Amino acid sequence: MKKTRDELQNELAEAQRQYDQEQHRQQRLQNRKEYFETTTRRQRNHRLITRGAAMESVFPEVKPLTEREFYELAEQMADAPVILDLVHSAVFRHEAGGKESEAG
Repeated sequence: MKKTRDELQNELAEAQRQYDQEQHRQQRLQNRKEYFETTTRRQRNHRLITRGAAMESVFPEVKPLTEREFYELAEQMADAPVILDLVHSAVFRHEAGGKESEAG
């Protein structure tokens, strides 16, 4: 059985509508993905900035150091057993639920 011109045009219009709906659905998913990636990146940037500021606040002597000098200092601190013990203790307290609420 042959389809009439009107039937074919209706099928084409329906197929186009479904295609457009799928395109909109994909765009919404892409927008959602970008939102979550941006939010995660902003949260990370905020965390890095506030922690870097805390480091400068606690140790104002580090302010004049270049980025390379600062990283070298951080690596030396990471190799110091007393610092490692402090870091491990802080992480343990956090994981045990003793973490104080964070501002912001």
